[in-house]
Amino acid sequence: MAKLVVNQEKVGNIQDMINICPFGAMEEKNGELQINSACKMCKICVKKGPKGAVEYLEEEKESIDKSLWNGIAVYVDHIDGVIHPVTYELIGKAIELAAKINHPVYAIMMGSKIADQCHELLHYGVDRVYVYDDEKLDRFKMEPYTAVFEDFVINVKPTAILVGATPVGRQLAPRLAARVRTGLTADCTILDMNENTDLVQIRPAFGGNIMAQILTPNNRPQMATVRYKVMDAPKRSSIETGEIINCYIQTEKLNSKVDVLDIIAKEKEQFIESAEVLVVVGRGIKMQEDLQMIQELADLLGGQLACTRPVSEAGWLEAKCQVGLSGRTVRPKLIITCGVSGSVQFTAGMNNSDQIIAINKDENAPIFKTAHYGLVGDLYEIIPNLINQLKVGKGA
Repeated sequence: MAKLVVNQEKVGNIQDMINICPFGAMEEKNGELQINSACKMCKICVKKGPKGAVEYLEEEKESIDKSLWNGIAVYVDHIDGVIHPVTYELIGKAIELAAKINHPVYAIMMGSKIADQCHELLHYGVDRVYVYDDEKLDRFKMEPYTAVFEDFVINVKPTAILVGATPVGRQLAPRLAARVRTGLTADCTILDMNENTDLVQIRPAFGGNIMAQILTPNNRPQMATVRYKVMDAPKRSSIETGEIINCYIQTEKLNSKVDVLDIIAKEKEQFIESAEVLVVVGRGIKMQEDLQMIQELADLLGGQLACTRPVSEAGWLEAKCQVGLSGRTVRPKLIITCGVSGSVQFTAGMNNSDQIIAINKDENAPIFKTAHYGLVGDLYEIIPNLINQLKVGKGA
């Protein structure tokens, strides 16, 4: 961290110093020059003010002993023992990262009556599964789950923690990061590990215009959340390897200020993340009524209809149908984009699809850099033709 220090005896004319700052961050109080919260640390006052009037000082941050932190941990996201698939994807990435620094891979699972379910994790190459099994952990509650996670960090000291960007993970990860005073990078698309155990966390930033590389060199553990369908899950082994460690925490730490009175199960619905075929519509569609044509193509292919952000914001399709960083991350066997330009935000949410076919009348559209096959032309001509050919094929 850095700060600006004002040496009052060297300031001279206070009004002249106030006029130097283009952000209005300097003011006079009780006859002294003060720097307020509008300061941008541009250091113009240091350069243009009287010599020594304002000093820019870098504060040295105490370095952490990284050798005390060992292992890469994965939070096991589950409901009633049914483990979310993102957990296995993160285990696969954790194994890859741990191999670079010769560290073990841990899984932390908390819940009630999960003694049998935690054995499933041993089929995926985890070295140790830390299990907190208590009836007070039967459902996700912020306070007890955070207390358990904090207890795990204090006792195990993992150098990095990976959490799925699920509804539970998005709440739990930042709470834990604040509790243990460390950093958290959300929605990472790429993870790597340096030899000094610094986790390289990469994610789109500034509206997707750049790919930011984020490090947490002076804090441990390092934390990142990753969306479902971004990483590759390892193959399940027929045999169990590793060990299960049963952990305990003081009962009073599991108390919650929230009481769950009742749980009503939602009706099952199809999500675009689980679809094997997706047809995505973008700005190239002219009217909402034209979505019927895109829907017909999706139906003929046995797939689902999805969209980009502008279509969702226009209210033509629900937000749950949106593909991209501000929507859902998908990984179907086939995805067809119709009138989609291919912004970084969108492609980051679908570029791991097995086959990508793009339809766009602009031959220079960015989507063609991501697509495996490209059709340059008017979607209002290409899609009806595709529909007719599919109907003929099905009829044959």
